[in-house]
Amino acid sequence: MTGLWVVVPAYNEAAGITATLEALAAQRDSSFSLVVVDNGSTDATAGVVAEFARTRAWVYLVHEPEKGTGAAADTGMRFAVGRGAVRLARTDADCLPARDWTQRINAAFASGLCLVAGQLLPRTDEGVPAWQRWLLVGAVELASAFGKVRPGNRDSRYLGPYVMAPGCNIAITSELYVRSGGFPRTKIEDVHEDRALVNAVRLLTADYGLRRDVVVRGSVRRVRAWGLLKTLAWYADHRYRPELVDIR
Repeated sequence: MTGLWVVVPAYNEAAGITATLEALAAQRDSSFSLVVVDNGSTDATAGVVAEFARTRAWVYLVHEPEKGTGAAADTGMRFAVGRGAVRLARTDADCLPARDWTQRINAAFASGLCLVAGQLLPRTDEGVPAWQRWLLVGAVELASAFGKVRPGNRDSRYLGPYVMAPGCNIAITSELYVRSGGFPRTKIEDVHEDRALVNAVRLLTADYGLRRDVVVRGSVRRVRAWGLLKTLAWYADHRYRPELVDIR
């Protein structure tokens, strides 16, 4: 056993979370526990997860009423740590981890990493044309390169270079999570909690890195709702701020 726990924050994901749960249930390396954090959903999310967990002792459902992806993710991480987790991984309730996701995460930890940043690719089942999906991939790569020179990611105290670690595809040792302070308990529209965690880790260790073989396919429903440019602006420090953030 690797002591791996997977954390999935969820808000009003009743219509789609089953696909995420099934992708996790189909992992080749099944030696992990799963905690889904219902973040005050007003739909049937909690019921869907509870039904899925009914015959699966390795699945836990907890509740976090404080609205925010950071708050929900942190609650799940600390729930896992409190139950003996050695390694923590996070994906989101609209994502599809590859079948070897947990296997690759454990291999990355075994190589000496304490924080693993995975590769995020677009889902192909949400009606967004292929050219837009690949343009999005290119834009993310460009953003990752810019992140290395971005003033907010530069500090003489950092022990290593900046690496983009998407919140829906990140893994970290429990010890480092606690020592770094974990995800800030913030709302999605206030702070990019994944960037904040990475920069907190960079103050403590250089044992982190990108592993492109750790793959998650993430939802492109924001592209479908807002268009590509506005979606990119949203992820670039929330330069686009729509009235409705939680697209379903």
